[in-house]
Amino acid sequence: MTRYCLTVTCPSRRGIVAAVSTFLADNGCNITDSSQFDDLDTDQFFMRIGFVSEQGSELEALSQAFAEIASNFGMTFEFHDENRKMKVLIMVSRFGHCLNDLLYRARIGALPVEIVAVISNHMDYQKVVVNADIPFHCIKVTKENKPDAEAAIMKVVEDTSAELVVLARYMQILSDAMCQKMSGRIINIHHSFLPSFKGANPYKQARERGVKLIGATSHYVTADLDEGPIIEQDIVRITHAQSAADYVSLGRDVESQVLARAIHAHANHRVFLNGNKTVVFPASPGSYSSERMG
Repeated sequence: MTRYCLTVTCPSRRGIVAAVSTFLADNGCNITDSSQFDDLDTDQFFMRIGFVSEQGSELEALSQAFAEIASNFGMTFEFHDENRKMKVLIMVSRFGHCLNDLLYRARIGALPVEIVAVISNHMDYQKVVVNADIPFHCIKVTKENKPDAEAAIMKVVEDTSAELVVLARYMQILSDAMCQKMSGRIINIHHSFLPSFKGANPYKQARERGVKLIGATSHYVTADLDEGPIIEQDIVRITHAQSAADYVSLGRDVESQVLARAIHAHANHRVFLNGNKTVVFPASPGSYSSERMG
């Protein structure tokens, strides 16, 4: 039996769940897990339903048959094959911890993605990427060539049919035009502190202020730098006895974990944009299992 999921966004009203579940039952589908959220502030309804097609129904046929219900409720919807891996393009500069973590997770099947290319503005990770049988593109970025560099980046996105771009510590600012064109399809990771420290050496600043919690935030990229809708966050505790180098090492670990979790949620169609926020549903049973270890 093929595993599918259905994602739905629409104005909130009575009868949505009944209509969707009845449709699936009438078309030979058995629901395996379901999440829903009714935002009372915006009157928007969000739903993700995982199901198996017991009679061999295909996505295109289900989508066409569902169109009338969707029209009645004003739904934006999509059916997804849960066995299909999302095509992801990774961008990185000179901090390789997130890149290496994602390469490993993708290799063992812990992330439901196919890494179709890696782009960097430096050559540091060419060998690592090529050894993983993934195309590597070095696209230098300067003030003078930025429009041409971004056009080259977009060409790689289009040529690889990448569905998601991941900024795995890519230390360049993307243009407003690219952010708008790829809205909801670029995920970034950055450190986050309580309180916040910006500029050079944020970990050093945090230690000098005696911070007890450091963390990381993963979010969708918008024209407002580091202010896009948040997908995932986490923290790690720090003590007075730890050095600035300890802060950096602990920060690397939490950044890698937070970025991987954000990508996992996006690739499993669990994230819904909700204005300046997101709705992130829990993972389906079995979605964290890996194909192999090592």
